[in-house]
Amino acid sequence: MCEAIAQGLLSKKLVNNKSITVAEPRKERLDELKQKLKITVTTNNREAAQVGKTLILSVKPQDLDDVLASLKGTLRPEQLVMSIVAGGRITTLSKGLEHNAIARVMPNTPAQIGEGMSVWTTTPEVTKSQFNQARSILQALGKELHVNDEKFLDMATAISGTGPTYVFLVMEAMIDAAVHLGFARHVAYQLVTETIRGSIAYAIMSGKHPAELRNLVTSPGGTSAAALYELEKGGLRTVFSRAILAAYERSKSLGERKRPSA
Repeated sequence: MCEAIAQGLLSKKLVNNKSITVAEPRKERLDELKQKLKITVTTNNREAAQVGKTLILSVKPQDLDDVLASLKGTLRPEQLVMSIVAGGRITTLSKGLEHNAIARVMPNTPAQIGEGMSVWTTTPEVTKSQFNQARSILQALGKELHVNDEKFLDMATAISGTGPTYVFLVMEAMIDAAVHLGFARHVAYQLVTETIRGSIAYAIMSGKHPAELRNLVTSPGGTSAAALYELEKGGLRTVFSRAILAAYERSKSLGERKRPSA
């Protein structure tokens, strides 16, 4: 995701290559980023944090405490911290960094091609200039939605953040079913991906509720009615609801984690 952000900023010409510094512990990954994006790289978190006006935290949740400890008390008051760490609460970030200007963001993987959906919130200490700066960064990745309450971040994690996973699973299931019917796998892939892409484009263009669109293509006694009967009988809606609730609860638990004692 860090690479996606850098690519988005560069492609939209919001910054130049020399303005981006990335800190990463793996030297081979740093060499790859340096060669690909022509940016500055380092293995030192503090060194990277001192360079620009905006610090973006993009680490695994289990590594967050160590990263915060390495940066604690070193940030300038005018710097904005943007965190895309799943479950990383604002209070955790603020106390861990001894810093108050923070934006917490939940992006998703389509951001890597500029088609992402980011939900974000900010602390009261974020200035108008910092707010606009954060919004510009997120708009370089796709669409963005600012919310006033941090509780919506866990909800967004379960819907838009984890959402691509659900879509990919549905795609996989449809492709496998098409192969079972007799299609070659590459043909099945094309049929499914184009059907999903076209359906989404049509839904957005029409502005109609999905239930209305579904009714329009479901003829009495037809193929859609037969398929929908099996999906409903199998509890599709219930399974999706439970899956999203599980993702939501997991997101909350990540934020409530306790650092193990030594």
